[in-house]
Amino acid sequence: MFICNKKTLLCLAVSGSLFSVSYAANANDHHNHHDGEHHESEHRHHDAHVHGVVETNIAQDGDHLLFEITAPGADVVGFEHAPKDDAQKQVLANAVKTLNNPNLIFTLPENAKCTFEEAHVSHNLVNHNDHDHDDHDHDHDHDHHDGEHHKEHGKHGEFSAQYEYHCEAISNLDQIETQWFTHFPHTHKMTIQYLGDAGQKAASLTPKSSVITL
Repeated sequence: MFICNKKTLLCLAVSGSLFSVSYAANANDHHNHHDGEHHESEHRHHDAHVHGVVETNIAQDGDHLLFEITAPGADVVGFEHAPKDDAQKQVLANAVKTLNNPNLIFTLPENAKCTFEEAHVSHNLVNHNDHDHDDHDHDHDHDHHDGEHHKEHGKHGEFSAQYEYHCEAISNLDQIETQWFTHFPHTHKMTIQYLGDAGQKAASLTPKSSVITL
């Protein structure tokens, strides 16, 4: 969900609308892909945390553009636990620095005249009682897998980033390009849900197809 501060009503509307877009996208995945992909789609619908998949919501209201990214820790830094040594601490610090600079993550059309205004970046890769989820998954039988796996997912490392832009010529916003895959190559796919004057749109971006047309 978007961080709702100055635009609480907008955020609430966006959350509901983007859910319907996401649901439609998952239904489309079910129709077009094999059972394995369907399982991933269903998993993503219930829990955003799927390794290799980053979720991005984009909402436009008037001349404001809002982004929300949810990414597994493994996609961003290569691990999903608190840093265990100085090298991992540096990797984490570098990732947070990159995420705090959305101009490194997204490229907007120059003629849309968009100016970055605000960013919020957070993660839960902090020192708690870590558990090895791989061992956990092998300790229970198939019948209990789904419920236990969802419980375990709450302990997985995750990043969240929200960005806000002001665009003087928002009508010229006809596409958005991402450089996410360049900075975070562990990611295989970025799912996009967009809501704005151009309507609602759902798309999947990959390293070889990193532009969404609005």
